[in-house]
Amino acid sequence: MSEQQDLPERESMEFDVVIVGAGPAGLSAAIRLKQIDPELSVVVLEKGSEVGAHILSGAVVDPIGIDRLLPGWRDEAGHPFKTPVTADHFLFLGPAGSIRLPNFLMPPLMDNHGNYIVSLGNVCRWLGEKAEGLGVEIYPGFAATEVLYNDEGAVIGVATGDMGVEKNGEPGPNFTRGMELLGKYVLIGEGVRGSLAKQLIARFALSNDRDPQKYGIGLKELWQVRPEHHKPGLVQHSFGWPLGFGTGGGSFLYHLEDNMVAVGFVLHLNYKNPYLSPFEEFQRFKTHPSIAATFEGAKRLGYGARAITEGGYQSVPKLSFPGGALIGCSAGLVNVPRIKGSHNAVLSGMLAADNIAAAIASGRANDEPVEIENAWRATDIGTDLKRVRNVKPLWSKYGTLFGIALGGLDMWTNQLFGFSLFGTMKHTKTDAQSLEPAAKHKKIDYPRPDGVLTFDRLSSVFLSNTNHEENEPVHLKVGDMTLQKASELGIYAGPSTRYCPAGVYEWVEANGEETYVINAQNCVHCKTCDIKDPNQNINWVPPQGGEGPVYQNM
Repeated sequence: MSEQQDLPERESMEFDVVIVGAGPAGLSAAIRLKQIDPELSVVVLEKGSEVGAHILSGAVVDPIGIDRLLPGWRDEAGHPFKTPVTADHFLFLGPAGSIRLPNFLMPPLMDNHGNYIVSLGNVCRWLGEKAEGLGVEIYPGFAATEVLYNDEGAVIGVATGDMGVEKNGEPGPNFTRGMELLGKYVLIGEGVRGSLAKQLIARFALSNDRDPQKYGIGLKELWQVRPEHHKPGLVQHSFGWPLGFGTGGGSFLYHLEDNMVAVGFVLHLNYKNPYLSPFEEFQRFKTHPSIAATFEGAKRLGYGARAITEGGYQSVPKLSFPGGALIGCSAGLVNVPRIKGSHNAVLSGMLAADNIAAAIASGRANDEPVEIENAWRATDIGTDLKRVRNVKPLWSKYGTLFGIALGGLDMWTNQLFGFSLFGTMKHTKTDAQSLEPAAKHKKIDYPRPDGVLTFDRLSSVFLSNTNHEENEPVHLKVGDMTLQKASELGIYAGPSTRYCPAGVYEWVEANGEETYVINAQNCVHCKTCDIKDPNQNINWVPPQGGEGPVYQNM
């Protein structure tokens, strides 16, 4: 809705620090700020209906960040780190069988012993309680939709979205204006491809002299399996089938407590074939003989999907801007071969908090905390990302078999000798630019779901507890519908109907004409459309606060 003169003014609240996103980065920053100075006023905005509602990850967590943030947490009752890793398996999958790779061949940083299998959503709920116990104000159900600037162009806060806007963009009977939350500094921890982070990266040219950011889509299901199939603490990573050697991706099975198994599939979004469907590839993966046996007699409990940053060291944008900084996955701090980012998210939140607290203590406000940008490469975050910086480019350039082998060699040389034979390789294309016209590819005939091991998208979305008001503006904005029809459909054969893991997009024939239908109520906020649309013609913006998935134990 455009700003209108007759709308009431927004109320405002002032804080020392405003944090957008109650993920690992945002909550860690909030906790650290209060640890440094209990008198600092800190607020965290969360677009989910509760802390953890929108959090989706594998997840095997390296506790390095939590150890530094909350020393002694292991002695506390009720923490969510219940399942330490007890076994690490790496499989290469062929169409009918698998080969287990010897652990001694794997670079030491791929060893998961000492890590924990967790629900990252539950970790965030726990961190949220810690933050509130220190006096942090957390406002779930409030989506930050606008960045606020002063006359000098520095960030001074954010505004939450208006509530009760109807589909035509006009205020409805329950209309309520958003709030302005003003701060001396603003930290952006929205997660992958956040809408405010996108704006800030563009406005302040934070990606200048950096490689394009790269992404994957991660799909996950949570199952309760039979006790005889459950191996608490087992971490199993795999690659290969059902993907061809030219399409990057991998998969995992994580055995949690209480007979729970998380199964996931990560597909690199630089794939070329517009007929490929990440969701269908995930369903096919579960039918592999080495995988399917785990789920015999099991019950599927949850489903979700989320984009993952994969650009790594070369693609991290400038973290600081006038008035604040990017933290966590908004900054793209995921270690791709480890499939881990939460440890770096926690560390980045702490790094930002240390520098912001020092700036405020010295009387500064709304300037650029450039110390954050200047420091991160010399921290454990920089070390973690630098030594795996070539794994993704090698995989993209040489395919799965040779790329992974070369990536492993590169990690070994970085580990043993502190250098890479390949220097620092480049990411050259965005994932949108990687998609090729449909004429170059054949359609993929995916099998029908059996409703026992494999499922359709709509029944899967039901398990994500996703909800959006139907009488509100669509939060998936198509810039040019004529272009969408001519190119997305005409040239690329409608890839949005396949790359979306929630069945949001359809091309439907109506009155003899193809019409683009957007089922926004299905959206699980994965951001894949914002990333993969070949024309960058779809813009994801937050819906009303509190809407979207409500993930439990994910």
